[in-house]
Amino acid sequence: MKLSLAAEEVATFYGKMLEHEYTTKEVFRHNFFRDWRKEMTAAERKVIKRLSKCDFTEIHRHFADRAAARRALPREEKQRLKEEAEKLQQEFGYCILDGHREKIGNFKTEPPGLFRGRGDHPKMGMLKRRVLPEDVTINCGRDSKVPEPPAGHQWKEVRSDRTVTWLAAWTENVQNATKYVMLNPSSKLKGERDWEKYEVARRLKGVVDEIRSRYRADWKSREMKARQRAVALYFIDKLALRAGNEKEEGESADTVGCCSLRVEHVQLHPEADGCPYVVEFDFLGKDSIRYYNKVPVEKPVYRNLQLFLENKDPGEELFDRLTTASLNKHLQDLMDGLTAKVFRTYNASITLQGQLRALTRAEDSIAAKLLSYNRANRAVAVLCNHQRAPPKTFEKSMQALRSKIEAKKQQVAEAKAELEKARAGHASREDGRSEARVSGSFLEKRRRRLEKLEEQLVRLGTQATDKEEGKQVALGTSKLNYLDPRISIAWCRRFGVPVEKIYNKTQREKFAWALDMAGEDFEF
Repeated sequence: MKLSLAAEEVATFYGKMLEHEYTTKEVFRHNFFRDWRKEMTAAERKVIKRLSKCDFTEIHRHFADRAAARRALPREEKQRLKEEAEKLQQEFGYCILDGHREKIGNFKTEPPGLFRGRGDHPKMGMLKRRVLPEDVTINCGRDSKVPEPPAGHQWKEVRSDRTVTWLAAWTENVQNATKYVMLNPSSKLKGERDWEKYEVARRLKGVVDEIRSRYRADWKSREMKARQRAVALYFIDKLALRAGNEKEEGESADTVGCCSLRVEHVQLHPEADGCPYVVEFDFLGKDSIRYYNKVPVEKPVYRNLQLFLENKDPGEELFDRLTTASLNKHLQDLMDGLTAKVFRTYNASITLQGQLRALTRAEDSIAAKLLSYNRANRAVAVLCNHQRAPPKTFEKSMQALRSKIEAKKQQVAEAKAELEKARAGHASREDGRSEARVSGSFLEKRRRRLEKLEEQLVRLGTQATDKEEGKQVALGTSKLNYLDPRISIAWCRRFGVPVEKIYNKTQREKFAWALDMAGEDFEF
């Protein structure tokens, strides 16, 4: 069936994703089909009534062939395309900020496509519309040359706002969220913001004991509001929960944070798994990622929760006297610049520092030290609930690694046998000096070869352990957003681990300020 231009374009978005897990999800399929029908002509709507009767395989094949053709391009052609992209980067990828040439993060708007979302997002599959110049607000200096809109178009607005750091903004249609063109993470401004964020978290270290003793005292307060605030703060501190911002009615997914927990999200157990006073959490957090945890709490916290749950329906709020705004105002009174988010940064960084101290041994090989680092990072990711689905290629790559290990074991066994044989030969030649010397150097070669192979085997084993332990934990989010980079850099310098093993080139540019500041004795 020949489709109209708009309907065909939207069909290609689905066709491209045919082998993706998303297209098996009912919510994704339902949202896509509803939005696709809106793009069809009346005649097309009459014919196309059910998604299950539509065959997208030819569209999928077309794009798969195009991708294969791109991969098979000769080196010269790939080089030409790379140079063209670099030209664009030079023209659009930089701005002048306070007289300095700074790199821009991403200077391209998102192309139209199907919204994916994270976790089980209720809007997955909806159509993301094309961003037009008429949607875009430009923010630049009063005296600067305003960028030209494409021919026949005009910008929504051109303003000169010195109080913000974005250069262009527009609202996307699926979640009604504002999207921005920002500076690159390696820019001076972003670096300063990063440094300030971690310095606030370091200041919290000095007052955290006082804050803890204050919220513990508030568990017995006569005022219900103070009790609720104290229990919520205990969870934010102990479990690194997000505060949870108030949302507009009916807005997107039903996600909650600590302050917006409902009765249905919490279950109390007088005893579970051999521990008294256990609280079971089960709710959808940011990005619709499920948070499930069973934690033993202190008796006063448990008693207070019983009180908060009394005579409430499942849909009612657990902390009905508390809002994120009132909690943050209280925190601001306790320490200048303190918000619930600072606790997350503080607890993540302090956990990493403590774990690195406990797990790293100076005599370990670099591979073993990196395993210790990733284990410390994993402890933080688990604390912050940074999950991921195991990668699709996980089993395949794990199998390849196991095969490598088996082959290496075989090589080690052969090298051992050769060494034994060489030892026996050397012992029988010890009377003739020159023969013994030759046989001695041959023996040394065999011994070195065995050592090298055994080292490689240990390295492969460490790699397999790391891969297996990390298959469902996302390390990147905490490493880039919650962990003071100076902790990692100081650890690298103290234990002789190259920083490149922890941070790639882009990340080293982002954390250039930390590389300059952190000596091996840095303490968070």
